[in-house]
Amino acid sequence: MGKNFAVIDTETTWGDDVMSIGAVVADCDTFSPLGARYYILTPFKKDGGMYSNVLYLETPDMECSRETAILDLKIFLARYGVEEIFAYNSLFDYHHLPELCKFRWFDIIKIAAYRQYNKKIPETEDCFKTGKMKRGYGVEDIYRMLSGSSYFEKHNALSDAVDELAIMRMLGLSYADFSAARIFPREFAKSCL
Repeated sequence: MGKNFAVIDTETTWGDDVMSIGAVVADCDTFSPLGARYYILTPFKKDGGMYSNVLYLETPDMECSRETAILDLKIFLARYGVEEIFAYNSLFDYHHLPELCKFRWFDIIKIAAYRQYNKKIPETEDCFKTGKMKRGYGVEDIYRMLSGSSYFEKHNALSDAVDELAIMRMLGLSYADFSAARIFPREFAKSCL
């Protein structure tokens, strides 16, 4: 696994087009943020979505076409030597960003929702035999569990990426422990060669 990694989040329109992308790059040893980028995509932002009201909660680095945003994002990730991308429920973001399929993707849920990794899961919590929680493992639930706060997810792509990085840090694991979170989607394998 690399020296730096990225956490990415997307927000979509009612028509399931990406209207914003948030990315934060972090150091593998400290999980400290090193840089961030936030894109609002045109013309999709005008289509609206469930969370359109918080699009401008963070100031965008660029308000631009999808192609321009992806090109800038790839340059940004390359500057930090990023080869690995994390997301909470990463298949959603992976499917919405096929241009990033050459990166190794990891799902934070595969660590945060499992008793063997998340030591803050109460003994009374109902879990499958695999150790995965049966319910209540969304971003808000896990953040609250780890922080003890009354956190509410903002549903802004950059804010959520920063919060998902905080979840990784609060789990108190080494970066190597997150290798178990790797996903291997087959759907884009041919187009990604």
